[in-house]
Amino acid sequence: MVRSIDKAEKILHGLNSRQRDAVETIDGPVLILAGPGSGKTRVITSRIAYLRHIVGIASFRIAAVTFTNKAAREMKERLSPMLGNDLNSLSVNTFHSFCARILRTEYEHIGINRDFTIYDDADQMSLMKQVLQDINLDPKRFPPRSILSAISGAKSQLIGVSGLSSQSTNYWDEIVARAYERYEEMLISNSAVDFDDLIFKTYLLFRDVPQVARTYQNKFAHLMIDEFQDTNIAQYALAKQVIQETSNICVVGDPDQSIYTWRNADIRNILSFQTDYPSTKIISLEENYRSTQTILDAATSLIKTNTQRVEKDLWTKNGKGNPIIVSETYDEREEAQFVINEIQTLLKSPKNNYNLSDIAVMYRVNAQSRALEESCVRYGMPYQLIGGLKFYQRQEIKDVVAYLRLMINPDDDISLTRIINTPTRGIGQRTLDQVLRMARNKEISIISALRVITSEKHKKEETGLASRPVKALADFLKILDDLTSKKSELNLVDFIDLIMERTGYQRYLMDSANVERRGEERIENIKEFKSTAAEFALLGQQEGLPSFLESVSLISDIDNLKERSEAITLITLHQAKGLEFPVVFIVGMEEGLLPHIRSIDSGDPSELEEERRLCYVGITRAKEQLYLLRAFRRGFRGGSEPSVPSRFLVDIPPSLISPETLTSENRKVTRNSEQKTSLRNRLTSTSTKSSPYSSGNVKKEVTSQVLFQVGDKVNHDIFGKGMVVSVKPSREDSEITVAFDGAGIKRLLQSLAPLNKSE
Repeated sequence: MVRSIDKAEKILHGLNSRQRDAVETIDGPVLILAGPGSGKTRVITSRIAYLRHIVGIASFRIAAVTFTNKAAREMKERLSPMLGNDLNSLSVNTFHSFCARILRTEYEHIGINRDFTIYDDADQMSLMKQVLQDINLDPKRFPPRSILSAISGAKSQLIGVSGLSSQSTNYWDEIVARAYERYEEMLISNSAVDFDDLIFKTYLLFRDVPQVARTYQNKFAHLMIDEFQDTNIAQYALAKQVIQETSNICVVGDPDQSIYTWRNADIRNILSFQTDYPSTKIISLEENYRSTQTILDAATSLIKTNTQRVEKDLWTKNGKGNPIIVSETYDEREEAQFVINEIQTLLKSPKNNYNLSDIAVMYRVNAQSRALEESCVRYGMPYQLIGGLKFYQRQEIKDVVAYLRLMINPDDDISLTRIINTPTRGIGQRTLDQVLRMARNKEISIISALRVITSEKHKKEETGLASRPVKALADFLKILDDLTSKKSELNLVDFIDLIMERTGYQRYLMDSANVERRGEERIENIKEFKSTAAEFALLGQQEGLPSFLESVSLISDIDNLKERSEAITLITLHQAKGLEFPVVFIVGMEEGLLPHIRSIDSGDPSELEEERRLCYVGITRAKEQLYLLRAFRRGFRGGSEPSVPSRFLVDIPPSLISPETLTSENRKVTRNSEQKTSLRNRLTSTSTKSSPYSSGNVKKEVTSQVLFQVGDKVNHDIFGKGMVVSVKPSREDSEITVAFDGAGIKRLLQSLAPLNKSE
């Protein structure tokens, strides 16, 4: 008994009273409202240790799910000294990897191959382009990205092909339903799933095969969900299925940090959790261990305007800290130069003791990184860019991954078409088109079509292919067959080396290295790829390759962040979620950037609330020093008009802002007399100057007259050309839904949107 008490005290040591309450509340539903920097990861890991060591729950009966590999890895690292060998049987995963494991175990019940391929974004785009070709749709009129987004939205709401077809109310819905049906057929024929399928198919598995559902319901006695505000309808429904027997579900999240609606996250999940589980115990974690009180007060003042939230009173023992620095520069180049100069000053100051890795520059859209990168290069400032070209999306990595995928799933047509002539082996587009035509006509995979074409019984008349391309196809097929026969004989790293040699890809990279510097970079990337694969080689030949490919498919940008890299971090606000830095710069604090033009033009208050939450997330990443910058002019999207300060700057009390911000010489703007007006006056003025990001600050006169009809071709000042797919009344206005050629689906208010009919 004494030993058990000692163990409990060791687990609970250092936790505040509310954190202890969250750890010790074991039975039934629990909602932990965790403010930023409130130690939620420590609470989750301590709760798992408490369940195992004090309550006596076997570790294999505990599941914890989160959204990034980075977060899951951090949990495991913290749990390792607390659980020891028990960690091996504990389920700590992302939602997608949790479901992938279940589907690979129960694949027979849902009619898919155990070694199914998980298609990433680029694979999905390639497949959708084929879909549009198959159903004779013009990709310029019906952008593949927009259709994929609509299908993803349907899957995240548990709507299948038949459900979407029955709900179609307009032409656009009918188009999406047709594409959805063909898209699913092609996924099945390729033995592939997309990210949404991992959740959707697991939900359907549990719904349609009760005995399988009971297996997992009996297995998991406790389920914990991190970042619950980021779940979508499908993820929440799946969680309910898993924990149906016990209702021992503990969710941790913060409505104020819900910033992924565009990924189909639904803030209603966390706001309605108590309604779904009336016996819920709510515990609010308000003590912040990360930031100064000044930063917390600024964040609180900003977010309290929102209506979709739960009130919290953030506080800290860290002290008041430095005031926030708000600065106005002339344009984005001067903004970037200011950032570099300020960083150099911070690094030289002996009282700060900052390293480059302590500093992050955050922005709303990736395009803003250009000026920052140029300044970093110009002044020799080391930096790492998060959200640029992803490592696993690089050409050479995708090529090698495609070869590896075919070793376990030869029906993967997307991977096969990628490398059938890479390196060049005499299989041109005409030959490939003939092969694809045969595969479609016979309703077989491309590799099956290759076997038919290269067989002795095949007649030339069936494809019209001459002997030379047929021989090239036969040689390619022999390479794949030879490699497949060797995969069980070699460890993963050696097998990758064999692929590089047998396919000629190594020579291909070496030749490109001799004529362009980028070739050397590609070779280095392959070496890095192999070093990652080495970790999975320890699993053995049978499990190493499938596990590695699954890991590659589910990796995200943030998983590649090198936290102690001697470089500053350039990162979007969305990607900064879950991170923290002693010093944070948020650039582009202007109307049209933050908040983004889409939220302004939509006329939907909930979209502006999400932009406010995004700014809140950025502010609360800062531990000690926060900079908020805006440019008087910004050359964005080809324009360079005077910009309007972000409305979010007005929400920060003047008492929290450095008085030197608007008066010191290094922060005065002297290029244009118009800029000498203080930022404070600008923020409180009623100027109606237009922004390059909006159609003006004066609202158009609301009219009840409907100016657009479904099928109208229209033009938007920002989003370009599109087609009206839905029109519905909205109070005294009309809500127009438009499918834009490049920007996807947008919902706009007729009275606000700069929308005109076009021919």
